Amino acid sequence: MVLALVSVLVVSLQAQRVETGFLDRTVTVGGSTYRYQVYVPANYGSQPRWPVILFLHGAGERGADGLIQTNVGLAPAIRQNPGRYPAIVIFPQVPTDSQWVGAPADAAFAALVQTVKDYHTDPARVYLTGLSMGGHGTWYIAYRHPELFAAIAPLCGWVGEWDRFRGSVPVVPAESGAALPALARRLGNLPIWTSTVRSTAPCRWQAHENPRPRSKQRGPTSSTRSSSA
Repeated sequence: MVLALVSVLVVSLQAQRVETGFLDRTVTVGGSTYRYQVYVPANYGSQPRWPVILFLHGAGERGADGLIQTNVGLAPAIRQNPGRYPAIVIFPQVPTDSQWVGAPADAAFAALVQTVKDYHTDPARVYLTGLSMGGHGTWYIAYRHPELFAAIAPLCGWVGEWDRFRGSVPVVPAESGAALPALARRLGNLPIWTSTVRSTAPCRWQAHENPRPRSKQRGPTSSTRSSSA
């Protein structure tokens, strides 16, 4: 009887054990498979719910290996000092000659949905950030899902067409009017921190003084899918 109880306890503990560190993952969107990484803190079991960060890399980390996107930006900072980043972090990857619009944006969003489903996460603390091309992608995804994020931090990202980036897609659809007023209308209740190449200091902007409170029950789900529109 005692041995049976011990066996049940061991099995239960094994079932509760969660792999931590940088983990290889895949998601399929539109018949294509996209590799991504998920960072799970070593002390994952110490908290009932964790904040989530979706990080979008720049143009130099495009590919299909699912690894190179962790060589620049947030991932190296986590490796150097993991205690400063108590969050589950998702690192999707854009295919070569693509950008964070259309299917790759959908894949990033699907990776976020899957991660929220797989781990104990806090839907009121889901954040979005990205660097350069990933900054553009941050604006792009946030414009389509402003209600899902607690805050965003686009770094050096553009919002209109940029002739220096081949195939650049505007964040705001043409039918929505001028880009900046449309962004202000759409993201006015969302805390935003941004910076540019000419300034190392983050700048916070907000269209309204009294932002609408986010529902603690709301989070990314498979029914709230990114769109290329």
